[in-house]
Amino acid sequence: MGTVQGVGFRPTVYRLASALGLRGTVLNDGLGVLITVAGNQASLDQLVIRLLQEVPPLAKITCIQRQPLAPDQVIETGFSITASVATPARTEIAPDAATCPQCQAEIGNPLSRYFRYPFTNCTHCGPRLSIIQGIPYDRANTSMAWFPMCHSCRREYQDVDNRRFHAQPVACPVCGPKIWLERADGKPMVLKSITLGDELEAACNLLQRGEILAIKGLGGVHLACDATNETAVARLRQRKGRYHKPLALMVRDLAIIEPYCHISDPERQLLESPAAPIVLLRKKEDRKTKNEDQPPYLPPSPPPPLSHSPTPPLPHSPTPPSLAPSLAPGLHTLGVMLPYTPLHHLILQCCDRPIVMTSGNRVDEPQCISNEEVRSQLSSIATYFVLHNRDIVNRVDDSVVRVTAGVPQVLRRARGYAPAPIQLPAGFESVPPILAMGSELKNTFCLLRSGQAILAQHLGDLGHAAAYQSYGHSLGLYQQLFQHQPQAIALDGHPEYRSTKLGHDLAQAQALPTITVQHHHAHIAACLADNGVPLVTSPVLGIALDGLGYGDRQDLWGGEFLLADYRQYRRLAHLKPIALLGGAQAIRQPWRNTYAQLVAAFGDWETVQAQFGDVPLVQWLDQQPLGLLDQMVAQDLNTPLASSMGRLFDAVAAALGMCRETASYEGQGAVELESLAATATLTGLPGYPFQVAGNEPSGAALVLDPGPLWPQILADLQAETPTPAIAAKFHIGLAEAIATLASHLCQRHQLTTVALSGGVWQNQLLTEQVCQRLTEQGVTVLTHHHVPPNDGGLSLGQAVIAAAQTIPP
Repeated sequence: MGTVQGVGFRPTVYRLASALGLRGTVLNDGLGVLITVAGNQASLDQLVIRLLQEVPPLAKITCIQRQPLAPDQVIETGFSITASVATPARTEIAPDAATCPQCQAEIGNPLSRYFRYPFTNCTHCGPRLSIIQGIPYDRANTSMAWFPMCHSCRREYQDVDNRRFHAQPVACPVCGPKIWLERADGKPMVLKSITLGDELEAACNLLQRGEILAIKGLGGVHLACDATNETAVARLRQRKGRYHKPLALMVRDLAIIEPYCHISDPERQLLESPAAPIVLLRKKEDRKTKNEDQPPYLPPSPPPPLSHSPTPPLPHSPTPPSLAPSLAPGLHTLGVMLPYTPLHHLILQCCDRPIVMTSGNRVDEPQCISNEEVRSQLSSIATYFVLHNRDIVNRVDDSVVRVTAGVPQVLRRARGYAPAPIQLPAGFESVPPILAMGSELKNTFCLLRSGQAILAQHLGDLGHAAAYQSYGHSLGLYQQLFQHQPQAIALDGHPEYRSTKLGHDLAQAQALPTITVQHHHAHIAACLADNGVPLVTSPVLGIALDGLGYGDRQDLWGGEFLLADYRQYRRLAHLKPIALLGGAQAIRQPWRNTYAQLVAAFGDWETVQAQFGDVPLVQWLDQQPLGLLDQMVAQDLNTPLASSMGRLFDAVAAALGMCRETASYEGQGAVELESLAATATLTGLPGYPFQVAGNEPSGAALVLDPGPLWPQILADLQAETPTPAIAAKFHIGLAEAIATLASHLCQRHQLTTVALSGGVWQNQLLTEQVCQRLTEQGVTVLTHHHVPPNDGGLSLGQAVIAAAQTIPP
């Protein structure tokens, strides 16, 4: 059992069994791969050993179960691959995989029948989750069922010595999917000649001319433009309504991005892996920010003439053109990926500069996956479409990964990773099937079964109707693919989460029990499971830092220190609760958090004015409707208290002038604040102070109070201290406060392990600072690696907590 279908596993079994002189058959079934084999004991043992040693690149064996043949079972001579059989599904579905080196070589070889064919694949690469409709993973159960194999493809498919032996999506220009280029305005394309690859040459030309293209790829549609053309990038942002959120880049090879970004060995390995995620790379500080050497923008029409020869590369320049300043405003990182389909390789083969590759959607909507959606939704954004006629069954966004403290940390788990199962730690082997519904933002759901957690790909924010509809579709498909019939449904405690409401509806319809899981306990449990911590384990100190989550008494938490294991938790300490002025409006307008923090720190606004009335921040706040906010607090009107670390970051960012009036995307203030701090020299820089209040003998939770840092921030602003230094001093002070409080709590409660979870731990600078301090004190620190620390990993935590409740202590 394991990831053994659609990855060349049966051909490997055939080759090994034949070489060992064994008799029998191999086939796919719902459990994985069934091998019926006869021979001498030494050869049988050698088959098992070599299977483990010579597993195909995309395969993963989780279990080999052996049992003797029935006495009356007849094994014919020779060894063969036989037809799949339908049995209850327990196998794994492989994630989509980036184009392998062999297929890359073929699409570039004029003598290959796959020359410049954008759907080239083999058992080592290509589509999996994005095209699958059912189990077992056979062509008839994928969107390739509409493309009957030609004689040549059938011959390769049936040739056990061929790399495409039983590769279900195998296709060629004769029998496979077709690609074409069309104008967004519906007018006909006029090409000088029509030969294989003209459309991709035209796409490359159009990108170089400053056009915006919608490109239908593997698991969705991208919007693409020249990343060195500020006019094109600004136009893309304006049309899409994505004004500040960073845009991802795709480059032909790493040599293209090296002038712009630092690339460590772990980052290089991630970029070149079969998962091919977006990797966050640090910008090189010596790159110019102006766009002075970009070519002038050319008008969009008429389309460029095409020839039979490939588009020549852009003229070589010893100094690469500067990137558009608006790619990632205010950030010190760029999200970069390599081409992961033949289509992308062919479009980018002559581009010697980075290309924007961002999700093909209108702001906040799910990524388009069908040609009809592209034409109806993206015609006001893109001027040309690159489309094809292979259906995308499952929307699969690009994964995002960051290397923190030298270790990869998945921030968005999707293409290349999902739906590969997560093996649960010891103690969870026999848990009943459980469905966990996840959160409202960055949603995933989780199917728990037989010691495995199957985490859905990133599904997005459920506040948008189309995203919620996609969530329901994906949930139904996963339950069908894995034949998952839950015995309980795990939910977040927030009653207004759409995932929670749907979970209640499903439970009522199927007469199933629901298990409500506290938000931050789920974060910590997800971190424990991510690190393989057994079910029966000593409690850890879980530090869950995020934006908001429901607490014990329907209050709002977000800066929590929990004594926790899989079964229970207790709140030991938390960030001081501060009023959310206007509720959700405080998230959209960060200055409200700054004002609330200042009033809490100084006691009233008049004291702030008296001491720091000459500070521009205070003068700016004076122009806001502060009296109205004060009345709302006095009347307890839509001003709930929240111990939110995310809002503290927003408050500090707004104080320094970052997205002060409006945040255009979630976490904007926090990521810009981290980027600002990353430009400062940290050595010898003092951190701002925090204060711990509370009486431990009383049993009440301690309170981490940020009040003392605010007079020093205002004093630094008054003294015109550079803002990078202020941002860095905040990070250093916060790291010192967290580590000091954590160390104290570990000593008091005899703990040796700290688990870090929640969206705030996406902050590389804070994570590394806290980990270093705690490690120096002899504390074991657990961070996320395979599932996101943000709400994308929450469903895993919900699932294992619910499972733990079904197992006797």
